[in-house]
Amino acid sequence: MNFQILDCTLRDGGYYTDWDFDDKIVQTYLSNLNNLPIDYIELGYRNLPGKEYLGRFGYTPVYLLEQIRKLSNKKLAVMLNEKSTNSEDLQLLTAPIRGLVDMVRIAVDPKNLQRAITLAKAVKAQGFEVGFNIMYMSKWNEYNNFFELLPSLDGMVDIVNMVDSYGGVIPKEVAKTIQMLRKTISCKIGFHGHNNLQMGLANTLTAIENGVNSVDCTILGMGRGAGNLNTELLLSYLNHKGLAVDFNILGEVVSSFQQLFETYRWGTQLPYMISGAHSLPQKEVMALVTNRVYSFDSIVRGLQNKKDNLEDNAKYPVLPDGKFEDVLIIGGGPSPQDHQEAISNFVRQKKSVALVFATARHLASYQDLDVPKFFCLVGREAKRLSENAKQSFSDKCVLLPYPRKLGTEVPDFAVDKTFELNKINFTTKHQDSCTTLAIEVALNLSTENIFIVGYDGYLSNALSEKEIALTNENRELFEDYYKFTGKKLISLTRSLYDELQIESIYQYL
Repeated sequence: MNFQILDCTLRDGGYYTDWDFDDKIVQTYLSNLNNLPIDYIELGYRNLPGKEYLGRFGYTPVYLLEQIRKLSNKKLAVMLNEKSTNSEDLQLLTAPIRGLVDMVRIAVDPKNLQRAITLAKAVKAQGFEVGFNIMYMSKWNEYNNFFELLPSLDGMVDIVNMVDSYGGVIPKEVAKTIQMLRKTISCKIGFHGHNNLQMGLANTLTAIENGVNSVDCTILGMGRGAGNLNTELLLSYLNHKGLAVDFNILGEVVSSFQQLFETYRWGTQLPYMISGAHSLPQKEVMALVTNRVYSFDSIVRGLQNKKDNLEDNAKYPVLPDGKFEDVLIIGGGPSPQDHQEAISNFVRQKKSVALVFATARHLASYQDLDVPKFFCLVGREAKRLSENAKQSFSDKCVLLPYPRKLGTEVPDFAVDKTFELNKINFTTKHQDSCTTLAIEVALNLSTENIFIVGYDGYLSNALSEKEIALTNENRELFEDYYKFTGKKLISLTRSLYDELQIESIYQYL
């Protein structure tokens, strides 16, 4: 082969694991890659200390590089983020790893190309091979003087990698870009593709056919958002063309990552396809896809609004302030079902009361109560309301303030019965939460008391990541309610939340 292969599984795949990988997986990965036709392994980032958690491959400390250097017979690379790195930082970030790492790759936003050249010069002076991973390949033509600045990379940078950050380019665009680079620079050229439109293999093979010097890939395609070209797929294709590949060894390293794939399920899906086709930010889409709140439809609608440069796709009248003495918020836990008769009797005996449904999950149990009902429409709730509501819907729906992050979805039968809030006042946190909306609606409607049911908490000691996140979110919102009003929300059913004032529904009957 007249090109090299760089595997960047631990670096790009770290976006799913926060750059934490089990020792056994890492050892299997490194030992098996020793016997596969891979030229470089990109291990992770070298970052300055920050306020967010990054695992060991987010910092790739010296002791770890020393261990890996003894285990691997491949050339090793790490990556710097240009946007958060200055030349002055290199004494801390790169000077200590001389002799341990062969190449330092720099992630470069095209708008910062001039600044990145200064950084590259300083890295090169330390004796490293330097790679420039220039992002947003599909938008290079939109940056002023971008191609005019590229010749200054010659002699400063060993290889310029075209990064299809959005995963949206197609083979003819890859070929055209390579031709443009060949006219502009004399240094080596590489390609790093993402797989939003499942073009990872086609684009990489096109890059190879057009004479690039290096291509990137990852095991099982593990990488940010929709992921990358699968290392095993590339090697299988190249084996067909004559490259020697031990598939028993390849199979072992692929198997070692299988459990991670089952956990995180990276790969392309409709939101990533849309973001790829329209060059929308991967980071935002990945955050939406992995968020427990949003439905597929809402993510797609939000991306469509972004593509069309719309703040939101709909606007509704502001919800008037209410005149109800008491408001009861109904959450999604089992207690509204377990104590349905008692809760219904509690509501019936009230002279002035309204129900606020944080979720429509328990609508059927309370649909026949002849009191005003308000349904919070966040995330999947428009669909849930459509599934649970009767044909003759006479209640009201409430939306978060305009504009909404992912646009607006309202069932057809509720369009003329829908309102939006003007502002969330009691908290600045979790602005896309059903509970946030429900509490703010209750504050708008109530003149005296706000009660709550269906926020039971989770009894199990082995909570899922989503259950832990939801628990923490609710705790913060209940605390903010207390700070805002000076009193706790009153739970009329059993709850594990200490932030609530626990009473019994039965004491009121």
